[in-house]
Amino acid sequence: MRIVLLCLLLVMAKASWADVPAARVNGVEIGLTRLERYFSEYLAAQGRAVTSIRNPGLYKRLRDQALDELIDKELLWQEARRQGIAISDAQVSAHVGEVEAAFGSPAIFERRLAEAGFDRAQYTEYTRQDMAAQQVYAQLSAVDAPSPAEVQAFYDANRETLQGAQNQSVNPSVIHEQGLVLARAALIGEREAQARKSVRQRLRNSAKVEIAD
Repeated sequence: MRIVLLCLLLVMAKASWADVPAARVNGVEIGLTRLERYFSEYLAAQGRAVTSIRNPGLYKRLRDQALDELIDKELLWQEARRQGIAISDAQVSAHVGEVEAAFGSPAIFERRLAEAGFDRAQYTEYTRQDMAAQQVYAQLSAVDAPSPAEVQAFYDANRETLQGAQNQSVNPSVIHEQGLVLARAALIGEREAQARKSVRQRLRNSAKVEIAD
């Protein structure tokens, strides 16, 4: 969470960045400058740099992916507001404090805020919105725990892959129990990923998203 907030602090900016709209989400603009700065961080997270991309097709595909992420973020913020999700001052203050501490000094933190187009009050409100968006995302994408029969079926269907990830033992019962633990975690992860995808798609389907040419 701290790393995510640090990245956002360095690349996200207040609404005045929206000099030219890259997209509109239910009428809310995502500015071109905001997209370009986010795109740089998006590439950095993949170990890439903008200057290293020579293929125009690859550049466009990656940039479109970054814009898709920003659109999803905006949709989640709007859904959190619609549901009236509130993040307390204490929670926000604790997160902002973690980010400030990670920079090592208040002076550096304030300078980075200014570089990103924030003052402390604006960044605090941005953090509140981001936390609310993450909360609604977690709620909407929550999945039920699989039953023992579902775990066993998943293990049987993926036995070879799961056994390759196990700590081998001469005791077959131990191998089986380890496999079930791995199978349960993998099945939950698979379902959570699908649920998150479904949430994003549902929000897109019910929204008016306009992407600039």
